[in-house]
Amino acid sequence: MSADPAQTLAHAPGEPVDENLWLEDIHGEDQLAWVREQNARTEELLESGHYPELEARILEVMDSSERIPMVAKRGPWYYNFWRDAEHPKGLWRRTRWDSYVTEAPEWQTVLDLDALAATEGAEWVWGGASFLRPEDGVSWRRCMVRLSPDGGDAAALREYDVEDRAFIDPAAGGFSLPAAKGGVDWLDADTLLVSSTLGEDAVTTSSYPRIVRRLPRGGSLEDAEVIFEVPAEHMMAGAGFDDTPGFERIIASDRISFFDVQHSVWRDGAWARIPVPTDVDVDLHREWILFRPQRDWELEGNLFAAGSLLAADFEAFMAGSRELTLLFAPDEHTSLQSWSWTRSRLMLNLLRDVSSEIRVLAPAHDGAWPAEALDACPPLHLVESYAVDDEDPEAGDDYWLIATGFLTPTTLLRGTLGEDSAPVKRAPSFFDESRCTVEQHFATSADGTRVPYFQISPRGLELDGTAPTQLSGYGGFEIARTPAYSGTVGRAWLERGGVYVVANIRGGGEYGPSWHQAALKGNRHRAYEDFAAVAQDLVRREVTSPEHLGCSGGSNGGLLVGNMLVSYPGLFGAISCGVPLLDMRRYTKLSAGYSWIAEYGDPEVPEEWDWLRTFSPYHLLRDGVEYPDTFIWTATSDDRVGPVQARKMAARMLAMGIPNVWFHEALEGGHAGASDNRQAASLQARSQSFLWRALTGTLHTLDGA
Repeated sequence: MSADPAQTLAHAPGEPVDENLWLEDIHGEDQLAWVREQNARTEELLESGHYPELEARILEVMDSSERIPMVAKRGPWYYNFWRDAEHPKGLWRRTRWDSYVTEAPEWQTVLDLDALAATEGAEWVWGGASFLRPEDGVSWRRCMVRLSPDGGDAAALREYDVEDRAFIDPAAGGFSLPAAKGGVDWLDADTLLVSSTLGEDAVTTSSYPRIVRRLPRGGSLEDAEVIFEVPAEHMMAGAGFDDTPGFERIIASDRISFFDVQHSVWRDGAWARIPVPTDVDVDLHREWILFRPQRDWELEGNLFAAGSLLAADFEAFMAGSRELTLLFAPDEHTSLQSWSWTRSRLMLNLLRDVSSEIRVLAPAHDGAWPAEALDACPPLHLVESYAVDDEDPEAGDDYWLIATGFLTPTTLLRGTLGEDSAPVKRAPSFFDESRCTVEQHFATSADGTRVPYFQISPRGLELDGTAPTQLSGYGGFEIARTPAYSGTVGRAWLERGGVYVVANIRGGGEYGPSWHQAALKGNRHRAYEDFAAVAQDLVRREVTSPEHLGCSGGSNGGLLVGNMLVSYPGLFGAISCGVPLLDMRRYTKLSAGYSWIAEYGDPEVPEEWDWLRTFSPYHLLRDGVEYPDTFIWTATSDDRVGPVQARKMAARMLAMGIPNVWFHEALEGGHAGASDNRQAASLQARSQSFLWRALTGTLHTLDGA
């Protein structure tokens, strides 16, 4: 189906010609007909031959009853959300500790999503639950459950009683809010803090909540008191209640942009701003306030490097004291990724050349904060620590460890600070890891920067340039790509003799804020140069060659591989581009795109469009170029990036007569592209099958490979 001229929108003066504006009507009848036409073409190609077997084997991984049921502790109960073949939408369930540590825990179902969906005739997708703190600190009972109707970010919020296992009827005073973007927090048993896009003038330009309301039980949202609001051009407003006994307080946030936020605390009948620059992240915990500057921060003659962690007494800081304790300072190899408070300690999760380190600090008012390393991190692995329940008198210094590696199935451990940790659950092996090896290499980018990457390959790999190789990356929003076990990658790629590579390019968070900011806005090309350098290094080392090298990425990673397609087509034999940004001229007008101006730039500003156009794949397609095999996939219900950019890119490539491009759009599933395991397995099977067949020369054979 081609565009109907009557449906094609007029172009504004000075705008690049866009013949595919008609596809921006996400749910239009003709637009969805075009989607179904492309889906049928793609499914005919990809879902043949060995595809059903591959999809089934991936689904077996996702549905495995031997997976680790990760839990969150509330009082004496350990809660888990679980999907499998019998419960595709999932079970929210709980058990006691003595049962959890057994091989076959006795689970009590709290909420059956499949039964709920069947009863209500709605395709609910689980989004989590937030509990009301009980007065006794033990009997956690009431919660607000988050349910998305299609897997997108917008969700309904409904009050639930975990003991009665029933929603509280709104007619009886139960809280219930229809689907919208935003969230809630309990202020007390009869009051919610609500940030929502529902209501008049409630949405920012970024499509997120602009106001926060105090909603009493039995009241209506439109009549609820507005307690906090931000300008419409800011990204979003939010508020939460710190219910820690003895430290109760309301904290509001004005997120100006993706990386700039101003926090305020309600005291003495007014909002008191926390007096730090908007690019300094803050965290309040009991009497402490932590600071992590995203850029170098000069404070009263002291310069604190971006990515540092500092602490102060909160009340003293608000009263004007600027006595800060430096808890962590980054170096060229080490960055801080996250932290967690136990009852008496602060645990820091670090990366050193993209391998984990953990430090444990003892808070002290004299500024000492002594630290020691937690010996739990093997090389080339990810080990993350976090508290079990910092307010439990008996388990306050207990912590979880989640340890994983590319060839190491995940292990969940529990320990008490000062004592050894012990394994609680081990994930199963889904392929023969002993046949593979993990290596870390460094490529040299165009400006001389050393860029790390992980290579997972068969033992004894012959370096003759013929190995089918999948290169994966992200490179944005200070998100690090770290070692992680994947039964899907193992079954779909590694056990077939392929090489899997993860590139730790700039724009990500592997080396902290400086690594991220090196590829911001006009410097975006550094991320793409880094990725291309890794590809070139793989060819130089004769691991593979361009015809056997493919790349994959989703979301910002979709923009990454989209730029490989248009700027480095000769480096790759195939590209899998998922839920991507691709049209950088109109991205701020599509779904939540306006919120990412701080990352990419504003196309409405002429000098910023000058750089944006240089990494806008939709505008860089050229006639006469031999493009690699390309698979572009997305989801109709994705309300974050949205399906529009993927649609338009595929449509333009097809209209240019490029034959080797395929498009697929899941009709539900949100930004993840899937709302249950079967959809996720199909998504992964299509992408992995496409890359393998393209890189082994079997994409166009009748039986596939």
